[in-house]
Amino acid sequence: MAATLQRLLSASAGVFLNKRVIQRLPSFLSSCRNLCVSSDHLIGSESVNVSPNNEFLRWKNGGGTYHSSAVIDSSALVEFGAVVHERAILGAEVQIGSNTVVGPSVKIGPCTKIGYNVSVSNCSIGDLCVIHNGVCIGQDGFGFYVDDQGNMVKKPQALDVKIGSRVEIGANTCIDGGSWRDTAIGDDTKIDNLVQIGHNVVIGKSCLLCGQVGIAGSAEIGDYVALGGRVAVRDHVSIVSKVRLAANSCVTRNITEPGDFGGFPAVPIHQWRRQIAEAQLSSKRKP
Repeated sequence: MAATLQRLLSASAGVFLNKRVIQRLPSFLSSCRNLCVSSDHLIGSESVNVSPNNEFLRWKNGGGTYHSSAVIDSSALVEFGAVVHERAILGAEVQIGSNTVVGPSVKIGPCTKIGYNVSVSNCSIGDLCVIHNGVCIGQDGFGFYVDDQGNMVKKPQALDVKIGSRVEIGANTCIDGGSWRDTAIGDDTKIDNLVQIGHNVVIGKSCLLCGQVGIAGSAEIGDYVALGGRVAVRDHVSIVSKVRLAANSCVTRNITEPGDFGGFPAVPIHQWRRQIAEAQLSSKRKP
């Protein structure tokens, strides 16, 4: 047997092994048997144990990894490199891209598509949603306080994110989980790339959030609200339904009437335009 192994290895690799190495090969191969999976098991099998020491399996459709306690519809696609953790639920026709991580107890509705390198935890996602590459959902919000000794202490961030149906979330957007209430995104809301949504934020249905919008914690936004690029919304303020905000505006207090707003701080659009015109005229009068 040793002579046969030497001939085979020499012919394929062009390297002659000494007698001591060849004698140790059978025991070495035997010790590695738990680390390898034969191609016969990978082809035609619905699931394959990734490791004998845990409960993760290989998903038949796409080659991704899933926990044995996860509930995944047979039509779902979990691409190679993706991981679905324990007690997660994936509905019919869900697609999970490579290197995406679906955390424990996450629920994803039918026909939702999730791109590459996405992190989804502590959340539920409705039907027919699109989550683009690099999105992070459900991580801790930015919540700290200073105690009596002057130490910076982290506030508990234990609640979830609730995302409705037909929501689209652009690349590298971050949506934090809740601390005193769930963060929520209403049905049919569309979110652009590089948007930050803080903990406890509630956003209504059919809203539009353009690129680089930032919404601080515990803000509340009504239905049919449109936020232009780089709009900032302060924490704990509310915006009534059917409001539009011009790009680069900053909301520092509640908006209680529908309409168009702009500026820093945001004011009704005609007032903001008047401010700009007066500033330009004032600058021209200066010697």
